[in-house]
Amino acid sequence: MRKGYFITFEGGDGAGKSTQINRLMEHLENCGFDVILTREPGGTDIGEKIRNIILDPENKEMDAVTEAMLYAASRAQHVAQVIKPAIEEGKIVICDRFIDSSIAYQGFGRGLGDSVSIINSYAVGEYMPDKTVLLKLKPQLGNKRISTREKDRIELESESFHQAVFEGYETLEKMYPERIIGVDATGTIDEIHDVIRNHIDDLLGL
Repeated sequence: MRKGYFITFEGGDGAGKSTQINRLMEHLENCGFDVILTREPGGTDIGEKIRNIILDPENKEMDAVTEAMLYAASRAQHVAQVIKPAIEEGKIVICDRFIDSSIAYQGFGRGLGDSVSIINSYAVGEYMPDKTVLLKLKPQLGNKRISTREKDRIELESESFHQAVFEGYETLEKMYPERIIGVDATGTIDEIHDVIRNHIDDLLGL
């Protein structure tokens, strides 16, 4: 018998992940599913402490490898403590960011390449997402959307960094077309939700 499902959301800052995650969660709960909503970095007490270290704008001296390893450490705890148990119990896990973020941000953005996938293979193990929703929004537009809020250390990075991340996500979409669903994030909230819902309904056999 099929155990649970693992759905992740990816995309640059300002792409609207939180809005669409909540809409999908509401839809799935209305369909009778037991849904766990979580995020990365974080999702556990240990992970949230690591998150604070990673995103603190005062930590300007953080090395790229240190950053990648901190993300992987948070993810290892997250998989062990939250994601694995929930899936084994037959629940649907929706996660705001997962391994693709590390590959896009540290592999492409920081230029660490394949080492990021190798580091994270230990953290993820067999628990790769069944489907990944990639909300695609050019960095310039995403930056405008978040211009009024206080930015974290990653959001404060240069435009060229965020452009490299965006291109990294596009590369991943081409590499894993069966898993990654690329969605134009410039549409209306309802339009984007309808596209996502249709894909996830197909996954779940609804």
